[in-house]
Amino acid sequence: MTGLSLKSATLKFAALALAAAASFGAAAQGQKFTVQMKWVPQAQFAGYYVAAAKGYYKAEGLDVTIKPGGPDVSPVQVLAGNQADAIVNWMPDALAAREAGVPLVNVAQIFNRSGLMLTCKKASGVSKPADFKGKTLGVWFGGNEYPFLNWMSKLGLKPDTDIKILKQGFNVDPLLQNQAACISTMIYNEYWQVVDAGVKESDLVTFFYEDQGVASLEDGLYVLESKLKDPAFVERSAKFVRATLKGWNDAVKDPAGAAKIVVAADPSGSAKEAVQKRQMENVAKLITTAGTAKMGYLEPAAYERTVKVLLAAGSSPVIKKDPGKAAYSHVVWEAATKK
Repeated sequence: MTGLSLKSATLKFAALALAAAASFGAAAQGQKFTVQMKWVPQAQFAGYYVAAAKGYYKAEGLDVTIKPGGPDVSPVQVLAGNQADAIVNWMPDALAAREAGVPLVNVAQIFNRSGLMLTCKKASGVSKPADFKGKTLGVWFGGNEYPFLNWMSKLGLKPDTDIKILKQGFNVDPLLQNQAACISTMIYNEYWQVVDAGVKESDLVTFFYEDQGVASLEDGLYVLESKLKDPAFVERSAKFVRATLKGWNDAVKDPAGAAKIVVAADPSGSAKEAVQKRQMENVAKLITTAGTAKMGYLEPAAYERTVKVLLAAGSSPVIKKDPGKAAYSHVVWEAATKK
């Protein structure tokens, strides 16, 4: 063998060794998986943070990045831009996005009850839904307005005619400052902000969307439809869901422990343990399947009920046609929960 060919062979061998080392390093580090949250770090997403903190993702061979959300973050846009493998989103927004051309598919449904409600001051004269007429109501937009619009249509109340809609920020100021008779709140978050601000619970009246028959599914996991054609992606997603369900089970069982983990995950330092523990205790009420074999399973009947609500929005339906079974898939959940 000539010096040149020997040198060439040596270089080739070295290149192969480096490639093998890089491959081993990647395997050791775990398969990368990125999930985009719907909002900032809080107990609403405790299961993901608990799974990460306790090493459940690592045990599945995953290197998971949890991206926090915020008022300027659209999970749908993040997913459409391939900046995440999965997102946490509410079904109304996901189905609206699908109809608009971003083919989202639900692969796991964590919350099986809705925590959304309108919270009103009794002093405003509201004691029943019929009292909304002529009142100013605070509503979240950015996809969160859909359940509200469905409800108003069911009540026969037209925005800007029968009611005034105040585009509400993600705070409770409009109620505290009497700018609105009612505001949008979640049972695990904003409702308690009102109470913490000094308003007595006895001075409030609440209307749960769940009780009004207009509830739609909230926090679920969504991926792009095209990705589900890749068996490797399905396998990786199944590992993520399996570890995530373990995280959620732990969070439901131990709200105090989950609160500590969430606070540690908040880079802003604004999250407080007592608040996050209370939030987790209320989030647990929305995951009635925790600790069962059905946790994370999207019930077809619940999906169909949500679709029916979204289609029945009078002259401004959230979606114009039923997406059918294409908008959800059990393939990832089944792979994640198989014995």
